[in-house]
Amino acid sequence: MNATTATTRATEVVLPGVVEPDGLHVRVRDLPAPARGQVVLRMDATGVSFAEQQMRLGKYYDQPPFPFVPGYDLVGTVVATGPGVDRDLRGHRFAAVTKVGAWASHLVVEAADLVPVPDGVESAAAEAVAVNGVTAWQMLHRTARVERGGTIVVLGANGGVGSTLVQLARHAGIKVIGTASPRHHDAVRELGAAPVDYRDPDMYARIRELAPEGVDAVFDHVGGPGLHESWRLVRRGGALVNYGTAATKDEPGSGMLPVLELFGQLMVWNLLPNGKRAGFYNFWAGKRFRTATFRARLAEDLTQVLRLVEAGVLTPQIAARIPLPDAASALALAESRTVLGKVVIVPEP
Repeated sequence: MNATTATTRATEVVLPGVVEPDGLHVRVRDLPAPARGQVVLRMDATGVSFAEQQMRLGKYYDQPPFPFVPGYDLVGTVVATGPGVDRDLRGHRFAAVTKVGAWASHLVVEAADLVPVPDGVESAAAEAVAVNGVTAWQMLHRTARVERGGTIVVLGANGGVGSTLVQLARHAGIKVIGTASPRHHDAVRELGAAPVDYRDPDMYARIRELAPEGVDAVFDHVGGPGLHESWRLVRRGGALVNYGTAATKDEPGSGMLPVLELFGQLMVWNLLPNGKRAGFYNFWAGKRFRTATFRARLAEDLTQVLRLVEAGVLTPQIAARIPLPDAASALALAESRTVLGKVVIVPEP
């Protein structure tokens, strides 16, 4: 296995500090040749997740110090390989979850983190279900373990994770109630969920009308005071799965305090003798101490999701495709809370 020694010119979008979206700036630099076990990916598609929105405010747990290049995941083509990496990987497309660094025309990643993308799946479509698809799949099948014939509630059914979760649940024979703004109700209904207006002050009462005996799981990315109502919706034997604190995104102060308060509340609920479960979904659980297991599980689950996309069972919801130099516009659009699906960033024309 021969290594590639040439350097690569990369265009990167940098988050310099706590700024508005238009405070992002673009730089060009030479990437070093990939080290042992690494490859250089040419970005074919990346995107905007809720994590980048939190990072912009300095409120994402364990984010690197400013300045840094954001970008949680991507689909790219291998253009260079380091020592110990099969050169035959070059020219092939892979998905990778990076946490940061993907808002770039080229970047260095560990070869062990690559997941093959089927030839029949477009890069933007694969990107839209990379971290979102793994999150939805694991929450549904590994965390909540909802069985066929069950009923779930998906808060934010129009979002990147939410729209994927709705489709995976329907494919598994599960009834879905999804919250969204009225402008997205037709789309949510088409995905297979019964829509409920998330701005309705009686939203939880509307959900109870649709599921008077309670539900088998609630997937809540909002947190905040509404989490108690989500817990009340869950019937005996069911689960509340929280995977974010969107309700506190714009509040001043540390992003850790709401998370710690949330953890404490979920732990207390788990001690109650009512047969219900509550937990916080952590995408990176096990990464630090069981890296090989984490990578194998991620690859297995993402491969399952990509197969469903290839088979036409799962339709990735792409809100917009915006060129890399306009990443500020992509971030602003994602933060507008007006989109259906995921905002995808593509290479400069």
